[in-house]
Amino acid sequence: MGFGGISIWQLVIVLGIIILLFGTKKLRNLGGDVGSAVKGFKKAMSDDSADQEQKKITEEKGDADFKKDDVAAKSSEKTDSK
Repeated sequence: MGFGGISIWQLVIVLGIIILLFGTKKLRNLGGDVGSAVKGFKKAMSDDSADQEQKKITEEKGDADFKKDDVAAKSSEKTDSK
């Protein structure tokens, strides 16, 4: 018993029919196209996550700079009021 009631021999027969219909060259090209598509998808996903991390870091730096400016402004207000 194989995958969901399909035996190994039935899978081999179906694979043989597919090879006869399309030929090995076309299947090899199709496999290469699918592989390059998956590779491109993975690259895009990693680039997107890297962009999001960079954006988060930039926002955190901006918040830190804002806090520094806020602290500096408050300290200058205290010295000006004296």
